[in-house]
Amino acid sequence: MRKHAPFPPAVTVFTQPVHFLAFGFGLGLSRKAPGTVGTVAALPLILLSATWPLWAQGLLALLVTLAGFWICGESARRLNSHDHPGIVWDEIAGWLITMLVVPVTLWTLVAGFLLFRFFDVLKPWPISLLDRHVGGGVGIMMDDVLAGVMAAVLLWGGYAFWVFYW
Repeated sequence: MRKHAPFPPAVTVFTQPVHFLAFGFGLGLSRKAPGTVGTVAALPLILLSATWPLWAQGLLALLVTLAGFWICGESARRLNSHDHPGIVWDEIAGWLITMLVVPVTLWTLVAGFLLFRFFDVLKPWPISLLDRHVGGGVGIMMDDVLAGVMAAVLLWGGYAFWVFYW
């Protein structure tokens, strides 16, 4: 397991915009499971965009992802850390991507959250390959983007099975 930089003081996260965003508006400061807690920061965006057309939801996910390359990379650079566990903007993007493929309901939110966290935590191949070999903001973001895509595929399959065969 990689050692990471210590958590920055809350005042640093709340007064420096890049850390505030990277740390999921402060949720990434959680000492227990910051990635899981930080993923919740995507919930307002998912709910807000749930009635938007698919192209607009996709554009939101794309913009969050593209912004994350710089946000996560810059926050990690300032913290002198490869991928600090408190940086959760990548989790926000990953769950947004997961939820693109199904209507938003309580059940799809829970299933999408659990599937995304499963892939993000366990990092099966090829996610683990990206995590080990791609650095900076791109590396921080891309393993979560791929986890989001893999979770989306399973979520869509489960949803389609439920709708058409149940």
